[in-house]
Amino acid sequence: MHPVLTGNTASGLAPARDGTQLAYSLTRRGGARGRVALVHSLAMNGAFWAPVVAQLSAHADVLVYDCRGHGASDKPAGPYSVELFADDLADLLDHLGWRRALVAGASMGGSVALAFADAYPERCAALGLIDTSAWYGADAPEKWAERAGKAQAEGLQALVGFQQARWFGDDFRNKHGDVVAACVETFLKNEVPAFVATCTMLGAFDLRPALPRLSLPAAVLVGEEDYATPVAMARVLHEGIAGSSFQLLQGARHLTPLECPAVVSEALVALLTRS
Repeated sequence: MHPVLTGNTASGLAPARDGTQLAYSLTRRGGARGRVALVHSLAMNGAFWAPVVAQLSAHADVLVYDCRGHGASDKPAGPYSVELFADDLADLLDHLGWRRALVAGASMGGSVALAFADAYPERCAALGLIDTSAWYGADAPEKWAERAGKAQAEGLQALVGFQQARWFGDDFRNKHGDVVAACVETFLKNEVPAFVATCTMLGAFDLRPALPRLSLPAAVLVGEEDYATPVAMARVLHEGIAGSSFQLLQGARHLTPLECPAVVSEALVALLTRS
């Protein structure tokens, strides 16, 4: 599919190596500048990054996309893996003619970014890990299976209250109901089989062995009140990746690219400079 141009943004579909079509959007500003690929969190889509793109695109060409099983991308049957999602990103970069990029992700997207940096070190100019983890713990398969089972038995609506409390701090939810409502709308548009396959993926992966292999500029950010991927998980990333920076976002919870996009954007601009 040829990209559709709207102003400085091109959107289209790109094929992964297994034929899965990935929906993407590329914001260009022209001239010699960096390239950034952003990977969204579970059950969101590329639009998740809109507040960050609005600021970051003054400094770089910015790619956002819908991971397989999400948004307007194809939703093939599982199993899924973070390594498969990393291959998808490599194929998307090939489609665009990008050799390298700063890759940053939030939550699930951070795990995918980490897998990409490990599998394609020559293509990852720098790494942004936001509200994410290399491993969810020994009980992760059971916890993620429980969430997937609830979605199968009762539908995604049954998880909305649980998700909202994890996504945003109480004050933010009270003041920014429009942002919360948009996230809920996106969440409920997911297809349950793809959601289940992705939950299973997150319960199974363990990228802790990758951390000491990484040698690149890296930034770790985490919300102070994040209990989906707690501060302790972020510190494992920071301590495992030599030379990485660490930033605690005061009063924020799990979806900090939406809760404090200016701070996240500034951190990514600084990471661009380091790369």
